[in-house]
Amino acid sequence: MTTSTHYDAIVIGTGAGGGTLAYHLAPSGKKILVLERGGFLPREKENWSALEVYQRERYHTQEQWYDVNNKAFRPATNYWVGGNTKVYGAALLRLRERDFEQVEHQDGISPEWPLKYQDFEPYYTQAEQLYDVHGQSGCDPTEPPMSLPYPYPAVRHESRMQELANAFTKAGLHPFHLPLGLKLNEVDKSLSACIRCNTCDGFPCLTQGKADAEVNCLQPARNHPNITLITEAKVTRLHTSASGREVTHVEAEVAGETQRFTGDIVVVACGAINSAALLLRSLNEHHPHGLANHSGLVGRHLMKHGCTAMVQLTTKLNPDSYQKTICISDFYWGDADFPYPMGLIQNTGNVLADMLPAEVPALLAPLLKMRPGAELKAVADRTVGWWLQTEDLPDPDNRVRVEGDRLHLEYKLNNIEAGSRLIKRWTGILQQVDRTEHLVPFSIYPRNMMPIQSVGHQCGTCRFGEDPNTSVLDLNCRTHDIDNLYVVDGSFFPSSAAVNPTLTIIANALRVGDHLLERLK
Repeated sequence: MTTSTHYDAIVIGTGAGGGTLAYHLAPSGKKILVLERGGFLPREKENWSALEVYQRERYHTQEQWYDVNNKAFRPATNYWVGGNTKVYGAALLRLRERDFEQVEHQDGISPEWPLKYQDFEPYYTQAEQLYDVHGQSGCDPTEPPMSLPYPYPAVRHESRMQELANAFTKAGLHPFHLPLGLKLNEVDKSLSACIRCNTCDGFPCLTQGKADAEVNCLQPARNHPNITLITEAKVTRLHTSASGREVTHVEAEVAGETQRFTGDIVVVACGAINSAALLLRSLNEHHPHGLANHSGLVGRHLMKHGCTAMVQLTTKLNPDSYQKTICISDFYWGDADFPYPMGLIQNTGNVLADMLPAEVPALLAPLLKMRPGAELKAVADRTVGWWLQTEDLPDPDNRVRVEGDRLHLEYKLNNIEAGSRLIKRWTGILQQVDRTEHLVPFSIYPRNMMPIQSVGHQCGTCRFGEDPNTSVLDLNCRTHDIDNLYVVDGSFFPSSAAVNPTLTIIANALRVGDHLLERLK
């Protein structure tokens, strides 16, 4: 069934890219349809249960994807209004200025971007304002130039994190406050939606204190009468005109029915993996290898960072309720004995008993045998979590592929030596400043499944550029092959850098939004 309403633009997806774009287009008065395959994430007590969120994966999709060996796995991804921002850790960092240039790594080359930092800088500033970013400029040794300071003051360190930050400074490092998107007022707590709880990173926010795409973008956008949001609408295919040069219909499954929607402009913002899959599934006689795939690059160059979660165990209690406040970039571009980029270090959220892995240091084994439940809590109360991430280099063999309804990820981690050196260097620092004897690398996915399951930082599957033979999108993120089709999520990244991609996705959505507003006039 084809709906009778014709829209000026159709946005598919409501995460950092699609949700931000819908917000930016809403004041135009143009008729905008927003399609989201999920519903609204329920606000319930289980939002803050580590058992439900981490062990039972209450909010992750139930669908199965397949690896290169055709083995099924359940991806750690979420289909809700707001996309993966509903459970993200709210770390919102700008790419470094040099990240936009060609960078040599030990394992290969990180390619130059067709646009530079200065092209994104005004949109980074807007993105930080839109997503309530708290930070302190001038402390990060790799920080790019900023035209305006952060809109809100840095989230303060609690006692244990302040103690560690001071120790890192004495060790010659430059710890800085992690930029965070939170609806936090530390001067007047009565005005603060954020309550600095210990269930933030990886959890939905029951108080709506996290600056996510639903709360900050979709909710205000829906106040405009020209915005139509349809949830539980899974887009399955895009149809083109007889010439193959424009998308004419968006096909979706809505409440068990197949519906077709029409619009002048179609924006795909399903996340780098699902956006590529949608284009590949929409093949036709004019696009036999998938829409916008003249270059053969749709789905290729999948990147998602090389990440390690580490638990720092000490005999000292960690009383901090909200510990995700420290960031270290001293090794971002390398170290004295390794002249290649290594990556970024930041706190994880609080490590809770129900998040700990089954294996612990041998020192604790006798106690765990006697009182496993109580001892797990005792361990958790003496931990600090750290998240180390290294740039994932673009490799055309790392790709999204579809076979009928099946989605396959063919992926092999690269840049491994840089990540290993970062782990070793950070372990040494922690031992130096805290006399730590037990550092336990662990998976934040409680079933200890394969790393391919972790897709939170996905990007690169529809890279942008000026040459249609070496890129899928032009500089405005319009596909080279189809005049009215855009992709606005992490797909456009030519490289992943080593910082969280979310702020760059948001900034790019605002940048492309300005282009679309001009086109829609």
